[in-house]
Amino acid sequence: MGRSLRQWFDTAAAAPAPDGADGSRIDWLRAAPFVLLHLGCAGLLWVGVSPLAVLVAGLLYAVRMFAITGFYHRYFSHKTFRTSRALQFAFAVIGAASVQRGPLWWAAHHRHHHRNADSPLDLHSPAVHGFWQSHVGWFLTRRAFATDLARVPDLARYPELRWLDRFDVVVPLAMAAGLYALGEWLQSAWPGLRTSGAQLLVWGFFVSTVVLFHATVTINSLAHRFGSRRFQTNDNSRNSLWLALLTFGEGWHNNHHFYSSSARQGFRWWEIDLTWYGLMLLSMLGLVRDLKPVPAWVLAKAEH
Repeated sequence: MGRSLRQWFDTAAAAPAPDGADGSRIDWLRAAPFVLLHLGCAGLLWVGVSPLAVLVAGLLYAVRMFAITGFYHRYFSHKTFRTSRALQFAFAVIGAASVQRGPLWWAAHHRHHHRNADSPLDLHSPAVHGFWQSHVGWFLTRRAFATDLARVPDLARYPELRWLDRFDVVVPLAMAAGLYALGEWLQSAWPGLRTSGAQLLVWGFFVSTVVLFHATVTINSLAHRFGSRRFQTNDNSRNSLWLALLTFGEGWHNNHHFYSSSARQGFRWWEIDLTWYGLMLLSMLGLVRDLKPVPAWVLAKAEH
């Protein structure tokens, strides 16, 4: 139990993942903080709602979704553009605030997914493991907690990223404390806003984070089940407009699985890809560079 409790704060305390059925079981002690995160949403019954609280929740959803899709996914996992070391770390911190573990963990698992998509080795294939396992169960299994640094040697050379990956709980806890402190100050300084520390904590941290998590993992559980297929791939990836809207462009998943090296996932102009628009803005500001486009040969392969 002591080792499991230490893993809540230091992932280096994780024991090696067991093979076989034991590795696929949910580690409920290790998963307790994730469960408590969901239970925290019940605080809505006591803290009420205010326009500011909803605005904060929405802004934190949008900023962190962009960090996950633009940086955890398109940058750390696929290297589809370049940026400075400082901005790399800044968005790694914002991504860590999403409570989807560290950047090295995220990239390592995602690269493994692409190599084994919809095979028995794919931890979150709905075709192999069913909806609930692909949506959330895999995230809580004993074999999913550790970061396999061998899959991300290009990222593991940065000590600041390794530290952030090891102590991935630090940023979410700091954000939660900051939201509570901000709400308490606003309640005293501007009571007309009708907010409080507890209210901003519940809306900005618990509600926003839980919605963000479940929106993100729909790409595992739903984008390999529902939608259209423009390209023939060796997996069940699909394109879905409504998932693309929810996840800032990640719903163009069949596009992405056919050609994952592009910073753009909405290959056609009408395929809304908010993350791509954000990356183009950062490029115009000189903050990122060398955004990899969709090659002409890829579009020529499209079936429709």
